[in-house]
Amino acid sequence: MNIPQSNLPRIVIIGGGFAGVNLAKTLANKNAQVVLIDKHNYHTFQPLLYQVSSSGLEPDSIAYPLRKIIKKHKTSFFRLAEVEQIVPENNEIITSIGHLSYDYLVIATGTKTNYFGNKAIQSNSMPMKSVPQALNIRSLILQNFEKAAIADAKEEREAYLNFVIVGAGPTGVELAGAIAELKNNILPRDYHDLDPDDMHIYLLEGAERVLPPMSEHASKKAEKFLTKLGVIVRCNTVVKHYDGSTVTTNSDLKMESETLIWAAGVTGAPVQGLKAEALMDKTNRYNVNQFNQVEDYPNIFAVGDIALMTLEDYPKGHPQVAQPAIQQGKLLGKNLLRLIDNKPMKPFVYKDKGSMATIGRNKAVVDLKHYKFGGFFAWFVWMFVHLMSLVGFRNRVIVLFNWTYNYINFDKAARLIIRPFKK
Repeated sequence: MNIPQSNLPRIVIIGGGFAGVNLAKTLANKNAQVVLIDKHNYHTFQPLLYQVSSSGLEPDSIAYPLRKIIKKHKTSFFRLAEVEQIVPENNEIITSIGHLSYDYLVIATGTKTNYFGNKAIQSNSMPMKSVPQALNIRSLILQNFEKAAIADAKEEREAYLNFVIVGAGPTGVELAGAIAELKNNILPRDYHDLDPDDMHIYLLEGAERVLPPMSEHASKKAEKFLTKLGVIVRCNTVVKHYDGSTVTTNSDLKMESETLIWAAGVTGAPVQGLKAEALMDKTNRYNVNQFNQVEDYPNIFAVGDIALMTLEDYPKGHPQVAQPAIQQGKLLGKNLLRLIDNKPMKPFVYKDKGSMATIGRNKAVVDLKHYKFGGFFAWFVWMFVHLMSLVGFRNRVIVLFNWTYNYINFDKAARLIIRPFKK
C-alpha cells in the first residue's frame, strides 16, 4: 500500500463518513500516523442525498474529496480501497490493494440498506445510501416522466407516474415531499402533455405514524404537511413483495408502479475477521464500551452508526444519525492521543442536539429537548443547520445558491439524465 514506515504509532481508519472524517481531523498533525481508507475518494453528506435524487442539487455540492480534507495533515494518508478482512491476531487488515499493519484500528464503516431478507425487494427496488444510488433514482424519475409522455394506455402512464416510497423516517418523508414538489411545480411546466393528477406519491410505513423516532407532535405536523402536498400516506402498511411493477402489501393492497424506493431501514456494514460475539446479531453493529472499544479487542474501536454502545439512557444504542458519529469521532481522536501518552481515556457522553426533518418548501419539524415546533421557522432552522454542517466552503456556497434559486423560481435545476438507469 506504499505507506511509509514511521516511529509514530499507526492509526488506521476504515470509512470516510462523519465519524471517520472527524476522527481524522482531530488527529491532524498529532503524535500519530493516520491512514484513512474508503472505497470512495469523497465524503458524502448523506442528509442531502434526497435532494440529489429529486433534482434539487448536483452531487458535487454534497460530496467532498477526502484527500482535500487531509491535504495539510503531514502524517496522514488516504488510500482508495475496500477492506476485505481484519486479522486481529496479527494487527493487520487485508484490503483490495494489499495488507497493512496497525497499532490502533478504527472501524467507521457505517450502515447499508436493510431489506430484511426480502430478495424480490432487494432486486427490484431503489436504495438511497450513496451518491451513485441517488443519481440512479434521479435518472429513473426523469426517465419515467419521459416514458409516461409517450405511453398510449392510461394504466401504463399511471404506472410510470406512481412513486412508492417505503419507510417514513426522515429520509422517506423528505424524499416524498421533494417528489411532491416535482409533481406540483415541475410537471405542469415541463410536461404540458401530462396530467399532474395522474401522478401519485405513496409513502408507506409499517409503524403507526410517520417519523417514528421523533415526537408525536412532529409526526402529526409532518403528516399534515405531506397530505397538503398531495402525498398519500399509509401507516401500518408493510410491503411484502415487489416484482418491478406491482407492489403487494400486508393488507392485500396492490399498486402498479415502476418505481419503489426503499428507505425502510439500515443494518450495520461490518468487516469480516472479528469474533461473532463482537457483533449484535440483529443490527450487525459492533458491541463497544463507553470508550468505543470493540468487545474483547482493546486496540480496535468502532464509531458512528456501526457502533452499539448500550447505556441506561440508550438501551438500543445511540441514534444512527450524524451527531453521535461526529461526537464519537472527535472524542475518540482525543482518547487515542491519550492512550499513546499513557493517559486514561474519557467515556463518551452523547449531547443530544435534537432532531429535525423537512417536508418541503417552508415546511419542517424540529424536536429539541424542551421545545418542539414546525412550519417556516423550523424549515429555516433545518436549512441553517444543514448548510453549516456541509464540509467545505465551496459546497456551502453552491448549496445556498441552489436553494435560493429554487425558492425564488419554484424550480429544480438539476433535471438531467446524465447516466440513464436500466433496471
